[in-house]
Amino acid sequence: MLEIKNLVVSYGAITALHGISLSVKSGSIVTLIGANGAGKTTTLKTISGLLKPRSGEIFYEGRNISGLPPHEIVRLGISHVPEGRMIFTNLTVLENLQMGAYLQNDKKIVRSGLDFVFVMFPRLQEREKQIAGTLSGGEQQMLAIGRALMSKPKLLLLDEPSLGLAPILVKTIFEKIVEINRQQGITILLVEQNAKLALEISHSGYVLETGKIILQDDSAALRQNPQVKNAYLGG
Repeated sequence: MLEIKNLVVSYGAITALHGISLSVKSGSIVTLIGANGAGKTTTLKTISGLLKPRSGEIFYEGRNISGLPPHEIVRLGISHVPEGRMIFTNLTVLENLQMGAYLQNDKKIVRSGLDFVFVMFPRLQEREKQIAGTLSGGEQQMLAIGRALMSKPKLLLLDEPSLGLAPILVKTIFEKIVEINRQQGITILLVEQNAKLALEISHSGYVLETGKIILQDDSAALRQNPQVKNAYLGG
């Protein structure tokens, strides 16, 4: 579904990604793990069009999407849940979700999207008229994911969904990620600091280090890899 070839991305004179290549099969969960500053967020931002690559190519369903504007990439079926959630704090929960469907003109499709999100996250339905900035961190993360789902994506990019959440809420969010993948067949590319959880729910993974992919394998093998164990799984 997604194929990245020799991607180079720079911030001015600083190169953040040094020619990385990776692939994401349709229907799978693939995780990117690595330390802060490794280039994980940069990778997702470049896929979703927020950053322009210096060189290299990004293919989505066989089409080269390198350099397309973000709204065109959303229209093709890719949604991005950014690090830090980035919800509209002054809007209600319902208004945030409706913003996720801004490209959709069919009210019936928007309604079915809302129904799906409310089944997935009942807490959001309970709080649909509440101002989003007053939600808890976990509820805001649910809202960010729900907003992304409103565009009916085929590929969901998730950036640090566990960031700042209590352990019990992290467990809930990861259960929902698996549910979204299994029940809806939505392909997921997951960036996550909690490498243990990410490798438990994903099918395959890549390890990024200072803008380069140093390891790639199926997730079960990565969990047993001594290098991964020592660096990311506490030995």
